[in-house]
Amino acid sequence: MPQQVRAVVALAKGQPVSIETIVVPDPGPGEVVVAVQACGVCHTDLHYREGGINDEFPFLLGHEAAGLVETVGEGVTHVAVGDFVVLNWRAVCGECRACKRGRPWYCFATHNATQKMTLLDGTELSPALGIGAFADKTLVHEGQCTKVDPTADPAAAGLLGCGVMAGWGAAVNTAPVRQGDTVAVIGCGGVGDAAIAGAVFAGAVKVIAVDMDDAKLVWAKEFGATDTVNAKTEDVVARLRELTGGFGPDVVIDAVGRPETFRQAFDARDLAGTAVLVGVPNPTMVFEVPLIEVFGHGGQVKSSWYGDCLPERDFPLLVDLWQQGRFALDRFVTERIALEGVEEAFTKMHEGGVLRSVVVL
Repeated sequence: MPQQVRAVVALAKGQPVSIETIVVPDPGPGEVVVAVQACGVCHTDLHYREGGINDEFPFLLGHEAAGLVETVGEGVTHVAVGDFVVLNWRAVCGECRACKRGRPWYCFATHNATQKMTLLDGTELSPALGIGAFADKTLVHEGQCTKVDPTADPAAAGLLGCGVMAGWGAAVNTAPVRQGDTVAVIGCGGVGDAAIAGAVFAGAVKVIAVDMDDAKLVWAKEFGATDTVNAKTEDVVARLRELTGGFGPDVVIDAVGRPETFRQAFDARDLAGTAVLVGVPNPTMVFEVPLIEVFGHGGQVKSSWYGDCLPERDFPLLVDLWQQGRFALDRFVTERIALEGVEEAFTKMHEGGVLRSVVVL
């Protein structure tokens, strides 16, 4: 029988979210209903609410989630009832040109649930990133469920579903940082701090945190930054070169996603160094650079999609590292809130007072 559950919904562009009763259908072939235990409040959810992704309102928000598989549809073999899973939005298809070329982290046809969750009046909901987990329960494709150690805290484990994985993967998978590299990370929120932790794990000899907020720079040190630069009071490019013997870092990761910060990343890296964009720009932003500078500087300019991750490979690994005390995943959880606290969490996100607010159900 379809179930009626509580959920956070963005009904209209730019309007505060509301708690609505939604209908979750029984899972069909290849689908799974997950009882959500925790879901992080990510900046992407705010992008959806503001219409920065598309205009397919109403949106069922939330996508950094963990929970228990409650029911499964016909033909589901990937997970079973009772499995503890982290939800992901890259359920690789195995059939597209990227998958067939051995690059599944670029999969162009990732799986989502076929059926739609709805409001009580039958209005179809657009789930954020194909997940929609600010809800007591959600419907996803079985491939969107990644099994991890069931003893893990859902509030922390769920953050692998987006921001933490994006940052860690930008350093470890996309760049990739090599042992002995010097690395700078611009923007020290959740994504940036995860990139710092990933760079440390990969063997960077120096990791420089860049932000305009001194409090965030303190957090960055807790995740392994060796040096800090306050972008409000210092010339970022000059200071990064000064901290790296006059050359610039081997890798600069932009976790902000603005033209001015990516220009800093492009300019500050060493000759033939790598600039990685993992912060998400809005569609109006333009990055301009003289072509001769691209040629003359050499190296690589990359974008990182979801940290170029493979959830089945990376989520269990990061949970294991956390359980071994080698990755402070739980430090990203700043506060635990109820569904009713999501709108306030968006405000705190703007103010920079949290790494992650996490809805606990």
